[in-house]
Formats: sequence, C-alpha cells, structure tokens
Amino acid sequence: MIYDKDIREPLFDYLEEYFGKTRVIEEKTIGRSRADVFLVLPDCICGLEIKSDADSYTRLASQVKDYDRFFDENIVVVGTSHALHVKEHVPEHWGIITVEELENGLDFYMLRKPERHTKVTWERKLGILWRPEIAMLLETFDLPKYARMSKADVVKKITAAIGTKIPEERLYEEYSRLLFERDYQKIAEVIQEYKAQKGYDRKTTEPRTRAYRKVAKRRKRAARKKA
Repeated sequence: MIYDKDIREPLFDYLEEYFGKTRVIEEKTIGRSRADVFLVLPDCICGLEIKSDADSYTRLASQVKDYDRFFDENIVVVGTSHALHVKEHVPEHWGIITVEELENGLDFYMLRKPERHTKVTWERKLGILWRPEIAMLLETFDLPKYARMSKADVVKKITAAIGTKIPEERLYEEYSRLLFERDYQKIAEVIQEYKAQKGYDRKTTEPRTRAYRKVAKRRKRAARKKA
C-alpha cells in the first residue's frame, strides 16, 4: 500500500521533469479545504490533490470545488487502488496522475493532462499572495500603496485595474514571478517590520494601544504582588 508520505518527494521530482521550471508549495488553505500541493508554473498555478491507497473520496467533491476556485488547472494524484474509478470523481478538466509501486521505486504516469478552466478568479488567486507580495505587485504596476486598506480591499483594487492599468498577460508573469521567488525568511522579516511600524506586539498580533498598555501594567503589578 502506498501512503501520502511515500508519494510526495518522488512526485515533486516527476513534476519537475514533466513540466520543467516549477515551484512546489505545500499545504495551503483554500476556502474550506487545504490543498496538499500547488505547483507554480510560468503561466499558471496548478493544484494537486493526493489520494493515496489509504485515502477515500469522502471529501473530494468539496475539495474539487475549492481547488477550482483558486487554481487555473488541477490534478488528482492517485494510488493504484483508485486508478480505475477516479475519473468518476473529478471533472473532465482535471488531470490525473497515477502512482504504481515497482521494485525500484514509484512510477508516475500522466493518465490525463489538466486543462485550464474558467471558474477561478483573480480575486481568489491574488488572495494566495502575502501582503508584502501584494505591495510589490502594486509597485510594479505603478498603483497607489493603499496602506490603510485591508488586504482584501487592495486585492479588489488590483482586480478592478485588470485590462486598463494592468495587462492581464503581464499580471500572469508578475504573479508567477512573485511565487517563484518567494523567500519565507525575508517575507517573515518584512511582515515583522510591518507589524512593528503598526504598533503590534511581537508575541501577539494585539496593537499596543494606550488601553492595552494600561492593562499590561496592571497585570505586571498584580503579578508582583502575588510574588
């Protein structure tokens, strides 16, 4: 029996060999589901749902809906126990990769290529980006910083500018570039700096307002009295 943990690393090698330039990002919340993997390609993002021999189809229907809302293309990766029936559980535009266990390792086969669909929206795709990446996108297209707006409202501003101030083809390029170049350590530092500028505590996300500081002082005094 093949398990999820057995599939991942060999799968990533296969995807790189099959697609060429790729960036693999694991475990991303999308709607009410969690994407096992999504693949960054030069012209699109592709979601991958892994169904090993130990998994069932119980949540797949709802997962398909969420994947289609966020990713341009999608692929289900299945063990041999699912290979014969998986087509009954995913739409025709979904790709299918089968996994078979051989003596010298796992063998992957693209049973059906994924096709781009029209259910995904830029608003949801841009929501995958972090706030510092959104800021880079605004700078690239010479848009205002919208510093006082929430991330969701800034995303709406960007989507409203597609086709006028932002050519969609160029947006695809910049969007993929940001995900290809995502540096988790650097982004974490930028986010921490942003929180510090906005007056957020390092250990929590609670703003250091005057009322918050008063409560903190009272707690410290109470702790000293108990000691």
